[in-house]
Amino acid sequence: MESRDPETYAIIGAAMEVHRVLGCGFAEPAYQEALAIEFQGRDIPFVREAAIDIEYKGQRLRTTYRADFICFDRVIVELKALPRLGPIEDAQLVNYLKASGRPVGLLINFGARSLQSKRMVGAANDTPQPKSVKSVESVD
Repeated sequence: MESRDPETYAIIGAAMEVHRVLGCGFAEPAYQEALAIEFQGRDIPFVREAAIDIEYKGQRLRTTYRADFICFDRVIVELKALPRLGPIEDAQLVNYLKASGRPVGLLINFGARSLQSKRMVGAANDTPQPKSVKSVESVD
């Protein structure tokens, strides 16, 4: 994966280190704070709790999404601390990709014994509103 997408490889590597040190069982905010520290130490550029605007029929809604992180200005990173990921968590990341127009999303779950991650591919950089998410890749 590193040669195909070094950015998501770096993000997953940072998450693996957080999971190695903290293990499972903490609430999501603890993992978010630890991951921010790990990103800083690895020089991974990020925005924490990044607002994502939502448009409806060309009008911006007052309601916004809050992604846990946007890294490298192109990868949405959504964190979970659940026993297992399901379709609701997948749908959340799909909606973040659609609303933001960003090309890649990572769903990272710290709640299982082994770190779980899913990589979703959305829009190309020049497409502001993707219609669908094209692929999903899981890494356990």
